[in-house]
Amino acid sequence: MADRSLEGMALPLEVRARLAELELELSEGDITQKGYEKKRSKLIGAYLPQPPTANGAAVVRCRLQHSEGAPRRMLQAGNIGVCDIRDAAVRERAASTAGNRPLFYFRFGVDQALPPERRAPVTPSSASRYHRRRSSGSRDERYRSDVHTEAVQAALAKHKERKMAVPMPSKRRSLVVQTSMDAYTPPDTSSGSEDEGSVQGDSQGTPTSSQGSINMEHWISQAIHGSTTSTTSSSSTQSGGSGAAHRLADVMAQTHIENHSAPPDVTTYTSEHAIQVERPQGSTTSRTAPKYGNAELMETGDGVPVSSRVSAKIQQLVNTLKRPKRPPLREFFVDDFEELLEVQQPDPNQPKPEGAQMLAMRGEQLGVVTNWPPSLEAALQRWGTISPKAPCLTTMDTNGKPLYILTYGKLWTRSMKVAYNILHKLGTKQEPMVRPGDRVALVFPNNDPAASMVAFYGCLLAEVVPVPIEVPLTRKDAGSQQIGFLLGSCGVTVALTSDACHKGLPKSPTGEIPQFKGWPKLLWFVTESKHLSKPPRDWFPHIKDANNDTAYIEYKTCKDGSVLGVTVTRIALLTHCQALTQACGYTEAETIVNVLDFKKDVGLWHGILTSVMNMMHVISIPYALMKVNPLSWIQKVCQYKAKVACVKSRDMHWALVAHRDQRDINLSSLRMLIVADGANPWSISSCDAFLNVFQSKGLRQEVICPCASSPEALTVAIRRPTDDSNQPPGRGVLSMHGLTYGVIRVDSEEKLSVLTVQDVGLVMPGAIMCSVKPDGVPQLCRTDEVGELCVCAVATGMSYYGLSGMTKNTFEVFPVTSSGAPVSEYPFVRTGLLGFVGPGGLVFVVGKMDGLMVVSGRRHNADDIVATALAVEPMKFVYRGRIAVFSVTVLHDERIVIVAEQRPDSTEEDSFQWMSRVLQAIDSIHQVGVYCLALVPANTLPKTPLGGIHLSETKQLFLEGSLHPCNVLMCPHTCVTNLPKPRQKQPEIGPASVMVGNLVSGKRIAQASGRDLGQIEDNDQARKGTIANSLTCVQLHKRAEKIAVMLMERGHLQDGDHVALVYPPGIDLIAAFYGCLYAGCVPITVRPPHPQNIATTLPTVKMIVEVSRSACLMTTQLICKLLRSREAAAAVDVRAWPPILDTDDLPKKRPAQIYKPSNPDTLAYLDFSVSTTGMLAGVKMSHAATSAFCRSIKLQCELYPSREVAICLDPYCGLGFVLWCLCSVYSGHQSILIPPAELETNPALWLLAVSQYKVRDTFCSYSVMELCTKGLGSQTESLKARGLDLSRVRTCVVVAEERPRIALTQSFSKLFKDLGLHPRAVSTSFGCRVNLAICLQGTSGPDPTTVYVDMRALRHDRVRLVERGSPHSLPLMESGKILPGVRIIIANPETKGPLGDSHLGEIWVHSAHNASGYFTIYGDESLQSDHFNSRLSFGDTQTVWARTGYLGFLRRTELTDANGERHDALYVVGALDEAMELRGMRYHPIDIETSVIRAHKSVTECAVFTWTNLLVVVVELDGSEQEALDLVPLVTNVVLEEHYLVVGVVVVVDIGVIPINSRGEKQRMHLRDGFLADQLDPIYVAYNM
Repeated sequence: MADRSLEGMALPLEVRARLAELELELSEGDITQKGYEKKRSKLIGAYLPQPPTANGAAVVRCRLQHSEGAPRRMLQAGNIGVCDIRDAAVRERAASTAGNRPLFYFRFGVDQALPPERRAPVTPSSASRYHRRRSSGSRDERYRSDVHTEAVQAALAKHKERKMAVPMPSKRRSLVVQTSMDAYTPPDTSSGSEDEGSVQGDSQGTPTSSQGSINMEHWISQAIHGSTTSTTSSSSTQSGGSGAAHRLADVMAQTHIENHSAPPDVTTYTSEHAIQVERPQGSTTSRTAPKYGNAELMETGDGVPVSSRVSAKIQQLVNTLKRPKRPPLREFFVDDFEELLEVQQPDPNQPKPEGAQMLAMRGEQLGVVTNWPPSLEAALQRWGTISPKAPCLTTMDTNGKPLYILTYGKLWTRSMKVAYNILHKLGTKQEPMVRPGDRVALVFPNNDPAASMVAFYGCLLAEVVPVPIEVPLTRKDAGSQQIGFLLGSCGVTVALTSDACHKGLPKSPTGEIPQFKGWPKLLWFVTESKHLSKPPRDWFPHIKDANNDTAYIEYKTCKDGSVLGVTVTRIALLTHCQALTQACGYTEAETIVNVLDFKKDVGLWHGILTSVMNMMHVISIPYALMKVNPLSWIQKVCQYKAKVACVKSRDMHWALVAHRDQRDINLSSLRMLIVADGANPWSISSCDAFLNVFQSKGLRQEVICPCASSPEALTVAIRRPTDDSNQPPGRGVLSMHGLTYGVIRVDSEEKLSVLTVQDVGLVMPGAIMCSVKPDGVPQLCRTDEVGELCVCAVATGMSYYGLSGMTKNTFEVFPVTSSGAPVSEYPFVRTGLLGFVGPGGLVFVVGKMDGLMVVSGRRHNADDIVATALAVEPMKFVYRGRIAVFSVTVLHDERIVIVAEQRPDSTEEDSFQWMSRVLQAIDSIHQVGVYCLALVPANTLPKTPLGGIHLSETKQLFLEGSLHPCNVLMCPHTCVTNLPKPRQKQPEIGPASVMVGNLVSGKRIAQASGRDLGQIEDNDQARKGTIANSLTCVQLHKRAEKIAVMLMERGHLQDGDHVALVYPPGIDLIAAFYGCLYAGCVPITVRPPHPQNIATTLPTVKMIVEVSRSACLMTTQLICKLLRSREAAAAVDVRAWPPILDTDDLPKKRPAQIYKPSNPDTLAYLDFSVSTTGMLAGVKMSHAATSAFCRSIKLQCELYPSREVAICLDPYCGLGFVLWCLCSVYSGHQSILIPPAELETNPALWLLAVSQYKVRDTFCSYSVMELCTKGLGSQTESLKARGLDLSRVRTCVVVAEERPRIALTQSFSKLFKDLGLHPRAVSTSFGCRVNLAICLQGTSGPDPTTVYVDMRALRHDRVRLVERGSPHSLPLMESGKILPGVRIIIANPETKGPLGDSHLGEIWVHSAHNASGYFTIYGDESLQSDHFNSRLSFGDTQTVWARTGYLGFLRRTELTDANGERHDALYVVGALDEAMELRGMRYHPIDIETSVIRAHKSVTECAVFTWTNLLVVVVELDGSEQEALDLVPLVTNVVLEEHYLVVGVVVVVDIGVIPINSRGEKQRMHLRDGFLADQLDPIYVAYNM
């Protein structure tokens, strides 16, 4: 508010200057808002009057109206009607159809057709513009345009009407705290942005403060709703809630939907109707739910707290995504296997160029004036000898005082001295280091143009080639490495520098200048006169006429960050100076003020080269002085009565910020103000604003001369200074939509998305210009088409040094007409500027090739996107001028990324709101979606030497995940419209297919079986404890007998009662198991609760005991106490336990008899296990199945009594239990049992046991293998020293119920190869609930094979074998050999028909050791009959099969089995109930997780699941929490690229959050439940739009 009161206050000049400095520091981000306010109040404290009364406001209003008049008058002068490009006949046609939309003519000034009150003021009043800028901390004036700001505000206002909630990302407290805590006061609802009356309303971003914009609302509203059909569909999905207007969701509801019918579903598959959301209980009462983290502090405006229940947020997201996407999906082509990405179809309504083919424009004749020198050195010699006292260059210090005046005499003598020393004093007389033609680097700081100029001319005189570059500040400067590569490729060995600069370079302890990263070894040579020897009297430089030798090399940074050197010949250099002299009308001894970088571009051409040719006096203003006093250049123009000034729009903007009643400014001496970045279309607003403010100070409109230049073509065009003030400059109001198609349309309807461009004058004297199509053959454009400008002239660059291929494409272009005839016999140079030649030969530039982003076939310019983002009143949230826009290629199209620096005092809520509004604005104005918007902490983006953002470096950081943003918003759902078509299921082969023998539809039926088991003796007593000749079996037998007695006497159990055995892994468990069998009871092994984690592990124990209907529970004394402890009572109802028997205290007698089963199908034991999907399932194992199982394993692994087997598995279920408790008793071999839990404290335990007992066969789980790989990775040497030897191992089998983890088994094999482990030894097994072991590698038979399948075909349930390393290939390893007595067939899970060889289907199994069914309390027979008693729908319909629930395929290999048959390999792909159906395709979580883990080094583990059709990705972060947000874009990218899926939610959590069971499998459903119940305490949750 004080800003306004300052207007009427008389402040001393120095205070005003200091205020301006502060202002600038704040806007540049050099000080914080707090620091700014503190210093400011200190400065003006003494001058502050009493609180302002109503008069203050009146003054302001008065000024507003008063200044409104001037621009109006000016505009009327500027309206000179329509200037048509074509001939008279066409002009008549245009006149006759005046009612229609103008096709391709061009307009100056403002649209005449609008009634005056609806006409948009091109330049609103200076005061109003001034206030808005002052109060808001100022925006980047290069991109500023009031009309554009108002257009953006109007677009956003449109969005306000449709409130739609968007889930704000959830962030852990520790991540938020970086910003100041006092910023977290809850938002004050009373002063919203609607508050127009108050002064703050101005800064809140309401456009109502300037008069023109009130009327603008009116016509803008028509424009934005010009073509909408979607408003109805979008309003129907509103989610309730009050609050914050214009939310991100409105991006989805964009109104530019031309021809959609029904809005597509989120995933554009599944159902027509709304998605049914299964909300977890209680989520509806989220208001009263306890808030986690910083929820109380940050409510989003729509009533959903920031950290509200995740389910509610996801619901919001789903609602938002249900809205129709803007571009409709068109036809796809789906090949049998391929999913083709949608090919962008051309929009039938897109504008097409209709003008005639353009003609090449010729500049005026270059008039060679008689006294023009034959070369630039000759000019220097002439002035140095004729007028040695004439000033050549004045440099300023940081106080704006002249530091040094270089005269022409001094320049001449010093550069001669430098030339002599370069040639004669480096190296030896015989071997000089530098010879004529060699390249040398010029390394001078920006505040020392004099030394640089002397060195530059010294090089010209010595005929060596100067390469001016930036001073390397540190060894790791952004881009400095690339400069080094340029120097290396140019063969530079010497760097010329100044004394001060040499002292400032980083030094090693010995005082040497270190070699910078990527730089060649350089000799640093100081060019100060006092360090140089005087040339002898007889030595004189050889001055010849300009020729084709290289004069200098100018460096250029490309879009990708690489640096190229553009060579300029001596003749081009001279001709360029002559052309500039003629175009700018330079005369001898004129004074010119230069604010630009004198090392390259316009600053070098005018301030160092052309100035010397004309003996002009250059006043050089260094960047450091501009930062302290932004008005310095204007003050110098007044002080020196300068005729010319070279500036950029930034300098004009800075002057505007700081001008504040500098009464003594007079700019009437200026005849030419060269705007170097006139080629940036947004420079027009700076020019207008500058003229507006300084017109009263003597600045004339015709003085402003924008120019266009490029490193390759030097000056491309420049506006000529005229004396005729009646000739207004040309400008065009172009449709941005048309420009994206490369077509020029004068805008008439969609007033929101226009680009106002000013001309950059005429073609240079002596040059020819044309515009060619930007890609493909350089064909001439039509008159209404935008193309790349090309120039044919002597005064252009010659080549990219050392790059002949790139040189050919850029410097040797021969444009052709539509008939293919070349335009000229001389080559043209591509300028890298996009534009066209308008009426009267005026050149217009609309963008740069480097800033071009081609999204879905439409061209967008980075500068335009920046301008729109800045128009969303960002001052409160981000630093202006610190916004980077670039594109990244994801899924075969460019995607737009915006990165901005956030102010430290803005809250999460503010930033998020700003981000959502930016997305809406860009969507409305450019009709393009933004893929990712990231905010980084202040001052963290890589800088260029002059303080801008280093774009390619920023992009690099983004792509490698080291940008460390503090806020990220991704919108892949909006942007990615080229996903493959959702799959429609094809009808499968039915029974009607002709079946011939074993062929199904031309293929062998996929079935296979293991060896025959032979007749099983019914009365197999071996496992009943008949004494084998071994002591342990006798002990086991005796102990089991005692347990049987205990069960009968103390437990009073009957035959067939169920007993739960809750034991730690060990001998007690085995004894208890056999004790149950001796007593005729049915044992159930249960993992005991974890003493440190009773609350979560005990309920599972309780559940198994209850579900299995156990009559009694046997355990050890220790666990017995644990089950009755107070902690246990807190977790479960301890009174509900069945009787608990403690086996540490056994009776001393033997049982009267040992129970023998009467029928082999009697139940032997129950096997309970929790599946990865969280289902608890118990299966029944009969005595017959158990015996067959043991026999099968004995045969497969050749387990004889002499064998020793090491088992490191959990003994509670599946194959682990069978190996631990049954096999050794059945086969009589010795088992070495190693509880896996022991490995957590001693990872080498298992391998040491294997080595010590010389074990040949060992079994483990994936978690054991992972523990060894991670825990012993660095210890293989020390283990070898301890004598660990694995050379005797012939089988090491991983027991698993999943697809083999190839990466893990391979790294395990590689790691322990040095310890003698044979790679062939490691293999896997496969079992499941219906059959605990289907495959097991065993000892004989061929090695496991690996095949590579196409991942895209798998999603369509097809198998397509590909070569290793081909794109989208996925390695699958065979899951071991099929066990004896097992038959397998692959069937279609839906139709139950048999499938052919190498077809993907469900694995069905028929075997004597199949389980006999599920054990359930309710006896759910339907479930059981389907899983255990299935028959094929055709073919062999008699055999009864069990369905495993796993997808896989069989493939007949070239290998032969032990019995001489060809070997059938079974490949397991994944569980059906784990697989996710998305977009009609089947995805296996492990494939997506593997991709995500590869995406960034900090991702240690990942799990994915779906929720209401959204893909949720949970990643564990191993790194600082600041890296959490880096993962969001990378995860989204990799899943899009490799799986064609859009990630809905990315959750970043700490290590160890993803639950993993004892088999090492991820419990994804537990994770999902935890996530939805807000139990994960995530570091960050991002909701992708």
